[in-house]
Amino acid sequence: MNFFKKLLPFALILGFILFGLDAFLQSKPSPKNTRIYKAVQKYSPYYLDKRFGGLQIMSKEDKKFKLKPNNMTLFKAFETLERTWGKKHLKLQDKQLVILDNQGTKHATIALHSTKELDFIHQFYGI
Repeated sequence: MNFFKKLLPFALILGFILFGLDAFLQSKPSPKNTRIYKAVQKYSPYYLDKRFGGLQIMSKEDKKFKLKPNNMTLFKAFETLERTWGKKHLKLQDKQLVILDNQGTKHATIALHSTKELDFIHQFYGI
């Protein structure tokens, strides 16, 4: 019994570390291709707004749109909004990514240089 009393603080510390590490890994954003993501992000209506109370998701198109998820789900909610927007506004044509506006007219094109960029578009945006 005395042996377990000595190990209890170490077991509690290990448990808290494991729970914290699990929460950190779940809240981490998915990896992105920097060149393609930054180019598409210019046209995406969603952005992260830093406030005194924390981060919130805002829209460039709808000024009343505010989404305030908790810190654990912030990046997952932001990625979900970007993916749904990307499925409607992004098209692939001859190794080029075409960005469309809300009316469906061509807004911009981005040339794809490698298969990693193409794989990123398939995985992240689901095109």
